[in-house]
Amino acid sequence: MDITSLIDVLFMLIIFFVTTTAFVQGSTDVSLPKGAPLLSSKEFIVLTVTKNSEILWAGERLLSGDLARRVAALPPSADILLAGDRDARYGDVAELLNHLRRYGVPSVGLAFEGAD
Repeated sequence: MDITSLIDVLFMLIIFFVTTTAFVQGSTDVSLPKGAPLLSSKEFIVLTVTKNSEILWAGERLLSGDLARRVAALPPSADILLAGDRDARYGDVAELLNHLRRYGVPSVGLAFEGAD
């Protein structure tokens, strides 16, 4: 019995399912969790990304070259908390994280809305 055509059809079905599942993954709705407030006695340096793409260091607007200088002046035990506005572009926040990593910051905390 010749099953060559059956194998061809099965391979076509496998290719179809593999390509369609790749498109379905990108359309998944995600509901981000809210978290409990962080209870810590540590002081954080808060970096803020506004919806207008401005970067604030502890409430003070940063100019283009200030970030590298300020990160270099930080003590090694300093903790940075990144607060991105809900309407800020994702690319601006990702670019800031990339700069911080390049300047030697090992980890950054992300601020979130507290639980109701």
